[in-house]
Amino acid sequence: MAIEEGAALPDVTVTAPDGTPLHLRDYAGRPVVIYFYPKDDTPGCTREAQEFGEALPAFDALGCALLGISQDKPAKHQKFIAKYDLAVPLASDEDGTVLAAFGTWIEKQLYGKTYMGIDRSTFLFDADGNLVRSWRKVRVPGHVAQVLDAVRAL
Repeated sequence: MAIEEGAALPDVTVTAPDGTPLHLRDYAGRPVVIYFYPKDDTPGCTREAQEFGEALPAFDALGCALLGISQDKPAKHQKFIAKYDLAVPLASDEDGTVLAAFGTWIEKQLYGKTYMGIDRSTFLFDADGNLVRSWRKVRVPGHVAQVLDAVRAL
C-alpha cells in the first residue's frame, strides 16, 4: 500500500554506504526529500543521482535534506559513488522494509514479463515530518527541478 500525502515519515531504518544505520525519523525538524531508484550504475539511475547531487547545494540552502534509496548493498553504493563522484547521499534497503513502508515495491512489466521491482518515486516531507508531495513513476529529465520547486514552495 502506498504512503499518502499527509502521512508521517515512516519510522524505518536504512543502511548508509559505510554500513551505519540511518533512521529516517532523524530527519524530523527539517524538510527531507527521499527518492527511490531501481539500481546503481544504470543509465537512468546514474543520471538521477548526478542531477540530485548537482542540486544538493540548492537543497542545502533551503535547509532540506536529501536521500536516495535502493536495494543495492552498501559496498555497491560505495563503488557507484566513487565511480561517478556522486554528492547525493545514498542508502540501502536490502530487505525491502522501507520499500514496503513507502509502497514503492510494485509489479512491473518488461517485454511481456511481469516481475517485482522498485517504482522510481520521490517523496517530500515537511519539517514536521508529514508527506506534502509525492511523485510516482518518475521520468528523470526535469524531475530534480520539479522537486526543488516544491521545496521552495514549502
